[in-house]
Amino acid sequence: MGEQAVTGADGAPAPERAPDPGGEDAAAATGSPGPATAGMTADGAAAGAVEVPGAGMTADAGGATGPQSRTTDIVPGPGGVMTDEVGVVTGELTLRTDLADGRVSLHVQYKDADEWYAVTGGSAPLADAAGLDAVHGIAVGLLHRPEG
Repeated sequence: MGEQAVTGADGAPAPERAPDPGGEDAAAATGSPGPATAGMTADGAAAGAVEVPGAGMTADAGGATGPQSRTTDIVPGPGGVMTDEVGVVTGELTLRTDLADGRVSLHVQYKDADEWYAVTGGSAPLADAAGLDAVHGIAVGLLHRPEG
């Protein structure tokens, strides 16, 4: 690459000197001290001071801090769903996938009923709360068989 001429504000060649690592020349040229950080801002507030309520981000907290659950209405195929409390349940059901204390568990209820029943064999460890949607989706895919 070829050399380039560096000019000052009036178009005259700039005197040779070392680059300004602190950026003071740029701040002096604009008349303001400039930003103290290169961080992002929202509505003019410093990046560290901005909160986004309801954004659902919990990465700094190490994941979700409490129990979580997902529910979906299902119709199981012939044979229904085996539960620990009452045996097989059939017909229109609601499936609930719960995550608490590092364990995921499946429960069903008759649609719009009050009682929930644990799905037999429907409990396993789940180290990362981010997997709850996937586990629920798989459970729905296995149990929802409206065509038989």
